[in-house]
Amino acid sequence: MNRKNALAAGVAAALVMGSVSVLATQSTAVADPGVSRSGAGFRAMTADARGEAIRTAERNATAVAREFGLDSAERLVAKDVLIDTDGARHVRYDRTYRGLPVIGGDLVVHLAADGAITGSDLSHQGPVRVSGISPKVSAAAASAAAVKHAKHVRNAKAEDSDSSTLVVYAVGETPVLAWRSTVTGTGESGPASREAVIVDADSGAPLDNYELHQSITGTGNGVTSGQVSIETSQVAGGYTLTDTAHGNTIVHDSYNSPQSNPRLYARTFTRTTNSWGNGTASSRESAAVDASYGLAKTWDYFKNSFNRSGIRNDGRGAPAYVHVDNGLLNAFYDDNCFCMFFGDGSSQNANTPVTALDVAGHEMSHGVTAATANLLYSGESGGLNEATSDIFGTMVEFTAANNGDPGDYYIGEKLNMPGGYMRRMDNPSADGNSLSCWTSRAGTVDVHYSSGIGNHFFYLASEGTGAKTIGGRAHNGTTCNNDTFSGIGKEKAAAVWYRALSAYMTSTTNYAGARTATLQAAADLYGTNSQERYIVSKAWAAVGVGTALPDPGNGGGTPTPHPVPLYHLT
Repeated sequence: MNRKNALAAGVAAALVMGSVSVLATQSTAVADPGVSRSGAGFRAMTADARGEAIRTAERNATAVAREFGLDSAERLVAKDVLIDTDGARHVRYDRTYRGLPVIGGDLVVHLAADGAITGSDLSHQGPVRVSGISPKVSAAAASAAAVKHAKHVRNAKAEDSDSSTLVVYAVGETPVLAWRSTVTGTGESGPASREAVIVDADSGAPLDNYELHQSITGTGNGVTSGQVSIETSQVAGGYTLTDTAHGNTIVHDSYNSPQSNPRLYARTFTRTTNSWGNGTASSRESAAVDASYGLAKTWDYFKNSFNRSGIRNDGRGAPAYVHVDNGLLNAFYDDNCFCMFFGDGSSQNANTPVTALDVAGHEMSHGVTAATANLLYSGESGGLNEATSDIFGTMVEFTAANNGDPGDYYIGEKLNMPGGYMRRMDNPSADGNSLSCWTSRAGTVDVHYSSGIGNHFFYLASEGTGAKTIGGRAHNGTTCNNDTFSGIGKEKAAAVWYRALSAYMTSTTNYAGARTATLQAAADLYGTNSQERYIVSKAWAAVGVGTALPDPGNGGGTPTPHPVPLYHLT
């Protein structure tokens, strides 16, 4: 994470409708040492209020770009606005250069209630400039290069004739004109996996690769939710799986449409009675019940914990599709269509659907990440992206309080995997692939494996060290530096992570940047000298990221008893 340390000093500060002026900024917003904020500290907003806040940010975009010293060819596009309970604002912008999307150009501007800019987080420091926007490599040649350089799929081929888009790639120190191409092939996400390949528009040299289906690979364990209540809608002659209480989320039957086009044969689930499924995979409705239940519980978690209304915080539900393809051991979120897809598994797990509660939470949380920090799905930021989905999928499982699927820190434990789970947050390396501790190669391994660092941090921050039983499963919080300490509780740790994700992280944040972001979030929520912030620093040190802060006291490891009540609409 890059931070802008100063703007034009001494300029009078005020953010008003249509204009902005700026004070000198600091790298972080100053937190009240005695503060203890509800949830992640954000106000609830109606759709109209959020829309007006974004429109205000859009009107101020030119002035903000000028104050940040951006090039005249650059434009800031307001993406979201979060308002703290004390009136402070966090405005997230994407960036374009001469009309081209800038990958790694996003930034967050932090403002006090009076409009003074108090800090900022930028993926790319300073202006973006390239020598020109006329590529030497053609779109067709870029697609051919992308096929050649694909790493995540086998037998790669260009997705279609328009699969290459001209962009500015600003992830490194020097921005370059580039082509972003999409290739398909056989990969972790199945026989129609999609991969983005970015190549230099002047030389055709590869710059980056990442999967487009941010997926949790594996298979379901039949109907894991058991007998549950789900929200449906009444229509002429019966009912449909349309959840009006959660943004009109609709669960469709993909009807085994191919993964390359999961909506090809899709149809709406309908019944003459309002009783769905039979509890086994023999009924196509059973997987739909699990998906509907899991997505509703995920919506409720983000709403009740953080005042977030749906994936994009706009009150709109994303459609979901079950029974995708044949033999698909996968579920995935696709931000291009604002959709979620769930496969039926394969013979490796008796063809049971991939619709467990933490799977639904994981996939919907990918959408939340896309709508906030939009962490690039490669390198360390990709590991953080996956860790975020594991963290919130786990929190959904805890808060759902389903007796048949009690909360724990195992990922996919209901998916009937050969080892009994997909990943473990308390001991990531137990699966033989995931990283429990940060190393210099963390940015080079598969993002599902580098996510172990973030998962391990979250477990230790929540539960601390030592052996314990959670949700009927054995957990053991070991560290990479032989430290021992108590955690701050999963609710506080999740509030810190959500605030860091939504207010401070950007698309290129790495693990060191995530440490900075979570320390700032902990200071915002609990105070600079709080035990919570200290434990967050110890948890990062315990997974090899940075060092622990000085102990502020309060028992040398026991968190201060700051209550974190939920913030409700009035």
